[in-house]
Amino acid sequence: MSRTFALSVRVLPGELGRAVLAAYLLCRIADTIEDAPQLDAQLKAATLDRFLHCFDDPASATTLAADLTSWPGDAAHVELSGGVDRVFALFASLPVPTQRHVHRWVAEMGRGMRKFVLLYPNGIRIQTREEYREYCYYVAGTVGYMLTDLWHEHSHAVSDAVYRKLREKSRQFGEALQTVNILKDVATDAEHENSIYIPEQELRAHGSGHATILSAAHSNANHAALTDLVKLAWADLEDAVRYILTVPRRAWSIRTFCVWPLLFAFATLRDLTQTRAMLQHGGVVKITRAEVKSLLFLAPMLVSSNAAVRWLVTRVKRRAFVLAGA
Repeated sequence: MSRTFALSVRVLPGELGRAVLAAYLLCRIADTIEDAPQLDAQLKAATLDRFLHCFDDPASATTLAADLTSWPGDAAHVELSGGVDRVFALFASLPVPTQRHVHRWVAEMGRGMRKFVLLYPNGIRIQTREEYREYCYYVAGTVGYMLTDLWHEHSHAVSDAVYRKLREKSRQFGEALQTVNILKDVATDAEHENSIYIPEQELRAHGSGHATILSAAHSNANHAALTDLVKLAWADLEDAVRYILTVPRRAWSIRTFCVWPLLFAFATLRDLTQTRAMLQHGGVVKITRAEVKSLLFLAPMLVSSNAAVRWLVTRVKRRAFVLAGA
């Protein structure tokens, strides 16, 4: 689940907020297990199995938490994973129907992660556009479906008819944010997590490959390959806008939850089209804190109007949006 959702959870009320918080933490723990660069693929797969087993045997989360605390890695990630027992305790406190939704989609995500960990034991190296979309489905499309199921369960505004319409764009909503994260973190993923998600097939079509993805001599070829994926990201983001506008306007908290990460994704993708930093060693692409602060402030005031949301999206796509004094 996109880390930008962490900023949004606080606007969701009551049981819905608790459900999305639990889901977010469970997805982040699964992601941390998958991404751990120092660990053997078989150990990662076995740990993902143990993680998913905790849904059926919550008591086993205590032992898993102790083991994850001893893992090497970033202190924040170790702390998060070491709290897996507390996260499953939160999960167990949710209504049973909510537990079913979260369990279903986190399990789908975990099984997909396990598949790719074992498929590429020396570090994920996505080969084709089709495999890229499959990976994005497991790690992000599942999130779109899970959130939609939770909206339907917990919001009276999301009727059966609305739910059916949202399901049509649920996958794109989740995957749009993941695609932007992949594009902006090319260097970070390659250097710190030993993972390359840009398809080898796409790179080869332009005269490069995984081995030269951060090579200055292949900068033009690599940029051309990313440009093709940027087009895919724009299309998914537009579907994500349609997803948000399908949510009834009276469901203010759900709309706000969704619109913040979407606006950040549009702003990041905009900046990605103007730089090659993500293809350089140590390169990062981040929107400014001033723009984040401005969007956090303004979006909740506009989110109940479809026309205003479309205006803000269009404005963010063109240039950085910063309010005076931000």
